[in-house]
Amino acid sequence: MGVDYYKILGVDKNAKDDDLKKAYRKLAMKWHPDKNPDNKKEAEAKFKQISEAYDVLSDPQKREVYDQYGEDGLKGGVPPPGAGGATYFSTGEGPTQFRFSTRNPNDIFAEFFGFSGPFGGARASKFGSMFGDDVFSSFAEGGGGGGAMHHAASRKAPPIEQNLPCSLEELYKGTSKRMKISREIADASGKTMPVEEILTINVKPGWKKGTKITFPEKGNEQQGIVPADLIFIIDEKPHNVFTRDGNDLVMTQKISLVEALTGYTVRLTTLDGRSLTIPINNVIHPTYEEVVQKEGMPTPKDPSNKGNLRIKFDIKFPARLNTTQKARVKELLGS
Repeated sequence: MGVDYYKILGVDKNAKDDDLKKAYRKLAMKWHPDKNPDNKKEAEAKFKQISEAYDVLSDPQKREVYDQYGEDGLKGGVPPPGAGGATYFSTGEGPTQFRFSTRNPNDIFAEFFGFSGPFGGARASKFGSMFGDDVFSSFAEGGGGGGAMHHAASRKAPPIEQNLPCSLEELYKGTSKRMKISREIADASGKTMPVEEILTINVKPGWKKGTKITFPEKGNEQQGIVPADLIFIIDEKPHNVFTRDGNDLVMTQKISLVEALTGYTVRLTTLDGRSLTIPINNVIHPTYEEVVQKEGMPTPKDPSNKGNLRIKFDIKFPARLNTTQKARVKELLGS
């Protein structure tokens, strides 16, 4: 796999965004070259490693490529994760080949702490100091990142919301969708450049219309403004058989009056492709409802626990009955 980015940051492979930020914040403050004037060469190397590790693991696309192909695959350029058959929503003409590029450690550091460029400018040394140790002393290694961010950005842009249409089958079984986004990112000097990213959205079984999936700070970057959160909102596509009522599935079956009086067998295909045969021996009246336990939608917290399937009936009554038909109805009803 080459370089182990998880080991460099001291996090496990299930580390969340907050874990990565906390690890980077602590290590970047410890190994920044300006913080280590007597050991600058080693500090420079470690600081670069820390920055690259955070850059890869905090980016969902880079992280997925790295987890699958390792450092060699990441830097060698491989197709986007899941390109063979995944669903893409794109603002362009579809997914393009993934290309790895390393962000400037200065830019990453500046995003966290709000400094305008610890490594850049007209300075003789590549990592020459432009501020004293007193700057670092204001940040405790175990924290301080939240307050420091306020130096970089005084306010946050309003969230960007976008519907994510899902079929009832996708919400029943769960699915993974990929959204290709284009946005502007800013370097420490405030200069912006366009980038494209692919966000992976893991739709869980049982999710309902209105469920929100938030990607923090994935909007355009601007100097002095925290980027907007990007929020996808689950929308449910209409189904040709079932409608959803909470965790229950509801369907309406059309039958004739004779079938309502003499018995009827419902045959249907479930959302996960199974065939169900449901015999009904009762007289089916206009408000009759057949309830099949545990054949509804999975509950989000426990997909093994499902709602019910409720079958309603639309009985087609004849416009009129002849003498023979009337006699037959009376016979069936026992009157």
